Amino acid sequence: MTPPARVQAAIEVLDLVIEAARSNGAPADRLIADWFRSRRFAGSGDRRAVRELAYRAIRACGEVPESGRAATLLVAAHDPQLAALFDGSNHAPAPIRPNEPVANPGVAPAWLMQRLAESDIGEPEGEALLGRAPLDIRVNTLKAGALELPEGGERTVAANGWRYPPETRIEQSAAYLEGGIEVQDTGSQLTCDALAARPGEIVIDLCAGAGGKTLALAAAMENSGTLIASDADRARLARLAPRAERAGATMIETLLLDANREMEALAPHVGKADAVLVDAPCSGTGTWRRNPEARWRLTEKQLERYMAIQSRLLDIGAELVRPGGRLIFVTCSLLDLEGAEQAQDFLDRHPGWRGEVPVLPAGTPRGPGLRLSPYHDGTDGFFVARFIRL
Repeated sequence: MTPPARVQAAIEVLDLVIEAARSNGAPADRLIADWFRSRRFAGSGDRRAVRELAYRAIRACGEVPESGRAATLLVAAHDPQLAALFDGSNHAPAPIRPNEPVANPGVAPAWLMQRLAESDIGEPEGEALLGRAPLDIRVNTLKAGALELPEGGERTVAANGWRYPPETRIEQSAAYLEGGIEVQDTGSQLTCDALAARPGEIVIDLCAGAGGKTLALAAAMENSGTLIASDADRARLARLAPRAERAGATMIETLLLDANREMEALAPHVGKADAVLVDAPCSGTGTWRRNPEARWRLTEKQLERYMAIQSRLLDIGAELVRPGGRLIFVTCSLLDLEGAEQAQDFLDRHPGWRGEVPVLPAGTPRGPGLRLSPYHDGTDGFFVARFIRL
């Protein structure tokens, strides 16, 4: 592909991403992969260039842009070399017209910017949400005996964390293939540390998903005790079994829940758990570095729905914890509505509990919990709170 043809390809990809954002369709990564799957003529350099330009445009636009061309023109407005590629040649974008519509720059849609401001997320912190994330891994202590890590990494503040450049092909390394390491953001690792799981305990990961945090808990528990990974998403939960086998985590039990009827399956565990992790569904504002188009998909109605789910899951989690046990609340969000305010609401509803701000090597106290952010901590954005049943 010629350089101008790569620009036109990025515009076409962006049109698909914009339409998907408006209709809650497939994520950008999948759309880009599918686009190239039907265009075998594109080489690896073409795919990399198109992808980088598409994501550069996504990160530049605050509101959902009118079109892929408008989004790309926003980038070209500050890049003369890119603007020159709009030359109308074969497979190239048409020349730029005077007064042609250009997308608006920004961090997020206006309503969401207001919510971030109410949560004391200023401009520098907002811009950090759109940077490119590094590749973090967690050394799996269940298999770390003679582990040889890939070159180019550096330690993070997490006890078993290492950081690599984002383009590192870590999943092709022997350490990964043998189960010695797992891809996991440092912030995610720290939220697991907040639970302080110990060997022999009864621990429930209430919203386990595909089990990234479950595997970290299994390692912390040294494969000893009871670790239940539960979720209402059958497809995501099914991905845990092969991951656990590769990691050597043999003590994990999976439990499929029925959405809105979770207690029917969880009834045998009421009042018995030493610790429960509620890694609740949320807006994902802390993960925009990895999924920048997600900020175009979120609506106020969806945010309200997430908040209601978080509140309900916290109440369910509280029923499972024994006296003296602990409940950990985590969201990958920087919004107080899904963090500090949600945690305080839990304490207000449950007088038989007390809050305990986790002691971690990163993060800033926020209400009854701790906030991790790309700007201050170099991690994805998280809120984590720890509650103790009296």
